Parts: sequence; C-alpha cells; structure tokens
Amino acid sequence: MNTNSPNNHGLQNRTGIVLLVTLVLLIALSTLGYTLTSRLSAQHHRDEYIIDYSKARYGCDSAVKYALATLEDIQPELIDRPNEPDFSDLFALSETQYQELLSQYAEELHYAESKENKILSDINDTGDANDINDINDTAGAADLNEDNKPEIRGPYGPAWPFVTEPVEFEIGSAQVRIEIEDENAKFPIVWALLDDKEIEREVEAALDIFCEWMSIDNSTKVSSGKDSSPRDLLKQELTEISEIKPFRLDFKPITRTERTSIKTSTSTTATRRGRRTVTPRVRTVRKTITVPAQITEQTDHFSKILHSSLFEETTELLARPTVVSENRKESALKYMGIWGSSKVNVNTAPRHVLEAAFAFGGPSDAPAIAEAIIQRRRIKPFEDIEDLRQELFGYSDSVRKCEKYITTSSSFFTIRVTAVSGVAKTSSVIAITKDGKTLRRVAVISD
Repeated sequence: MNTNSPNNHGLQNRTGIVLLVTLVLLIALSTLGYTLTSRLSAQHHRDEYIIDYSKARYGCDSAVKYALATLEDIQPELIDRPNEPDFSDLFALSETQYQELLSQYAEELHYAESKENKILSDINDTGDANDINDINDTAGAADLNEDNKPEIRGPYGPAWPFVTEPVEFEIGSAQVRIEIEDENAKFPIVWALLDDKEIEREVEAALDIFCEWMSIDNSTKVSSGKDSSPRDLLKQELTEISEIKPFRLDFKPITRTERTSIKTSTSTTATRRGRRTVTPRVRTVRKTITVPAQITEQTDHFSKILHSSLFEETTELLARPTVVSENRKESALKYMGIWGSSKVNVNTAPRHVLEAAFAFGGPSDAPAIAEAIIQRRRIKPFEDIEDLRQELFGYSDSVRKCEKYITTSSSFFTIRVTAVSGVAKTSSVIAITKDGKTLRRVAVISD
C-alpha cells in the first residue's frame, strides 16, 4: 500500500485541520467559561460585600446611637495610682523597654500580694484589727489581668487615652467595638494656628516640644511634592491653614446682621373663585452671637478643616506607627488633638503634652511643672486650677499665664465605633462635648 499517495496526504491534511479547529474551539470555550465563571464569582463577591456592608453599616449606626445614649450617664472619674508606673512616658518606650517595665511591675505586684497575704495571716493569728490599715499601702493583685500579666492603667483605669474599657458586642451578624477617648488629654494642634503676635514664641516652643518628644524631626525627608522634612511639612500645612482661617481663644459677644426671608400671603381675584398668592419678603435682623456660640462655631469649622485635604498629607505622615505589637500601637497622631479642642487636662495628659501646654508660661519651667503634676496626680487628681496653683506655688505665675490652655476636667471626647460583618468593615468617629448630661456633636466622620 502506498502511504505517500496524494489521497493519503489530503486525508492527513484534512485531519490536521479538523484537530486544529477543534483545539481552537476548545480553547475559546475554555476562555469563555473561565471569563463567565470569573464574572459570576466577582458579581457574587460584590453582592456578598454589599450585603455584609449593609449589615456592618446598620451595626455601626446602631452602636453610635447606643454609645451616645450611654455616654449621657457616664461621669468620667479619675483614679488614684500611687504605686503604679505612670502612663506618661509609655509612648517613648520601645517594645523591649516596655516589656522590661511590665516585668518589673509584675515583680512588684507579686511582692505586694505576698505582703498582703502575710498581713492577713498575721491578723488572723493575732486578731489585731489595726494592722488592716497596712493593706491599703499595697498595690494588690487586682492590677493583674486574667493572663497574670500586669496592666499599666491610664487616668480613668483603662489604658490611655480611653475613658472606659472598650466594649465589644454583636448587632445581628456585625461584630461591634466602641472606644471613647479623652480629647483633652492630647496636644491641641489648633494652638499652632493661634493668631496672636504676643505669644508667637510660646506657640512655636509648644509645637517644637511636641515634635521633639514624638521624634518628628528635620533629619528625614519625606516623599512629598513639597520636598520637606516631617516637621517642616507639618508647619507648612499649618501655616497655609492659618492663612485661610486663624484660630482664636478670646471672644466677645458680637452683633451680626442677618437677612431672613418671610413668606406673606395676599388674596387676589384674578379668577372667579379667587386664589391666594404667596409673596416672599426679606427682613433684616440684628442678632447677638454669644461667646459659647462663637466657640462652638469655631470648633465645628476646625474639626472639618483638620480632616480635609488641607491637612491630609500631614495626617498620613503622623499616623505612621513607631511601635507596633500585640498590645501596643504608637504613633504621633494618637497623641494629637485634631478635632478643635483647645485645652489640656492636667490630670489626664501625658508628659510631653503637659510640657507643651506649660510652654505658654515659660519653656524653661515646663519640664519641672510637668514632673510635679505627674507625681501629685498619681496620688490625688487636681480638683481645679486653684488647687493646681496652690500645689505648684513656686510656679504660680507660670500657671496663671497658662490658664487659657489648661483644665482639670475633660469635656471633649471622641467616640470611635467599628463594625465588621463578613468581609466588610465600617467605622464612625463622633467628636462631642459633654457638660453634665448634655451632649453636643461637634463633627462626625464615617467610612
């Protein structure tokens, strides 16, 4: 049989063509199937995300209402911490230094617990009830958590800057977390926007103290179109904001002229039945704006400005973590008040914020004043500014100069609510002022 005949060659060619066409069709069908499957999968994920996001958003909004209702009844109370490490300098510690401090603190707690047990044993043996007073001088084992690890408490008990322990619960399928922070415990960045030539040096000194403590220096260039160091970029953006709207501390009642539209109705007989025509009329009203109203208005404006694109680049820079571990996340932004608060609570602010605040009374005295405040408040918080002045009698003149910038009780807080459902996560931050049970929203940011 001759396999090289023309007929055999034609048959082989046709077979090869059929196989090639079949292969192309299979590839096309496979590609089509993969594309269709991918699109269906992507659509499924989109639908799933939309559902999860709706559940998370509902959980977040519900938790916000719950947090606001709960905060009305919360009266933040400061605690005594005489035998505990202070929270003031924790941000400056590396993770190794932090763990060493915890280990040392744990040893002290175990020693205090042993001493307490011995005193109780002696009381049982001797029946001497007077010895029970010695128990109050020990730290006690209550400062150890359930994992038998020490916790360094903040001014209210939970870790700084929390006012209460963060709360976690479920709303539907959403896992919700609520955190309430003390904004008066942070460095008010609006100080750098003050429009007062008489305190220009003090403003510069306060900002420099904060930058130095938080390691925001000029040694590192940032990748910015402005080609600036972190500190220069911060000052540059603050200067641009102050040129748009400077910050003020001193207000007086003012009278503002406002034009309001008043609708008046007149009858016409243009038709057989008649009709009533509404004619707008403009009336000029002189309105007195009180000092609290002006402060509220300014706070609203700056809370929006400092969360706008005008300050966005610096915010991202300051949010970069300097320490990240299982229990800690430190960054400069954590210690900065960007909601328009203008006073620092001497009972709840860390050391570098205190030093920045008392720079307005003289930068040379600020470190000594901060140290004196830290040592006193661990035993007993300051009741008012007069109490502060009496305790720091040697620095009474500096305290007097700083009265506009300090307080002994916080009234400015932020509520951070985070909700997670499936693959979706939402959050809301609400800045509020609290006067007794009266709450007022300053600003709300949601994503």
